[in-house]
Amino acid sequence: MTEPARQADAQASAPDTGIRRIAVLSVSALAVLTAPPLYLLLDLAVVGRLGGDELAALGVGALVLSVISTQLTFLSYGTTARSARRFGAGDRVGAVGEGVQATWLALGVGAVIVAVIYPLAPWVMRLIVGTSGPDSSHVAAEATSWLRIACFGVPLILVSMAGNGWMRGVQETRRPVVYVVIGLSIGAVLLVGLVHGLWFFPRLGLQGSAVANVVGQSITGLLFAVRLLREVLPDGGRRALRPRWAVIRAQLVMARDLVARSLSFQVCFLSAAAVAARFGVAAVAAHQLTLQLWEFMSLFLDSVAIAAQALVGAALGAGAVTAAQNVARRVTVVSVVAASAMAGVFALGAGVLPRLFTSDARVLDAIGTPWWFFVAMLPIAGVVFALDGVLLGSGDAAYLRTATLVAALVGFLPLIWLSLAFDWGLAGIWTGLVVFMVIRMLTVVWRIRSGRWQRVGHERG
Repeated sequence: MTEPARQADAQASAPDTGIRRIAVLSVSALAVLTAPPLYLLLDLAVVGRLGGDELAALGVGALVLSVISTQLTFLSYGTTARSARRFGAGDRVGAVGEGVQATWLALGVGAVIVAVIYPLAPWVMRLIVGTSGPDSSHVAAEATSWLRIACFGVPLILVSMAGNGWMRGVQETRRPVVYVVIGLSIGAVLLVGLVHGLWFFPRLGLQGSAVANVVGQSITGLLFAVRLLREVLPDGGRRALRPRWAVIRAQLVMARDLVARSLSFQVCFLSAAAVAARFGVAAVAAHQLTLQLWEFMSLFLDSVAIAAQALVGAALGAGAVTAAQNVARRVTVVSVVAASAMAGVFALGAGVLPRLFTSDARVLDAIGTPWWFFVAMLPIAGVVFALDGVLLGSGDAAYLRTATLVAALVGFLPLIWLSLAFDWGLAGIWTGLVVFMVIRMLTVVWRIRSGRWQRVGHERG
């Protein structure tokens, strides 16, 4: 068969990459992404009725778990890319097999995390909260108690991440949403009952929140695990469940790149918060409020990026380069239109929306500066998130790692610390964030235009 004929055959066998398919995958991903933050809001509301110390303890404990889980998103993103390539190549067994190996990795990493967190929890909490007074000591003790219980849910949280990864890779959109909703719904009922002793539940206070968290997350993880077994056992039997170290090593290579990329984000945003705090309480409150809005809006853009990962991986696995290019164009248009619409809403609501979150006059006065940087940055983020998804789907994680590190070291971090040195305030910090996003945009656009990401086959060569 000639090369043009092979390409035509690949395009004909390529998966559906139309706007409707992008929308279906994006909505499914968005539901999974937004469920945990919504559960956390309920958790904070329920625990908040116990008192300020308990609320602070929950906030600190949840922060620690959030930081850990953020570093381990490679279990979903990396698995999606590898599974999607095999799925596109017509190897569904191999695509699900990536999920098996990612699940082994999740259980191993999860066990290590539990073994580390449990004994170190008191030290970590004292480090974060401090021990300068009786209130701080009480909050640290309560947070330690919460974290020591909640950490036992980490292995199955990671199993859920791996499950989301391979199921996105094979473009299964309904079950992940159902599994997450079932687990968190049961967790929500237990949360209300165990914290306050309602119905027939014992009153456990803050510890009830941790127990509910573990049970809800574990149910979700077990549902993913059961689905994996049902996929694997009929065709491959128990042999298909064995660890395959070559596959796990390949997954760890991508994990290394994604963890380095994620750590660069964490360092930048922690540095920004630390410098904002030097400008006063109102400044740091305005900064964090706007940043929380940014992070929430990024979930919508991330859902489009996840759709891009699944579709690009499948297209390249099928050898359909043109289909992958079409995905890149379409997801960029969808993401930029969505981001621009968000920017329009926040621009028109600049005088009203901040008042929904605070009535403090000093914070409202300070928030005007980061607000308009946030608005201006959203369309840029539309491009960045979409093309990040395309490159992750192609397996180009090493390039994204390097590009993100360069953007952080050249753009964001210098401007953060110069803002402190020259008293530029929030304007300097948010200028750094915008420069960070612009550099990332330029690097991903250049990479897409270069075509170097278009490597076909079930494995990225």
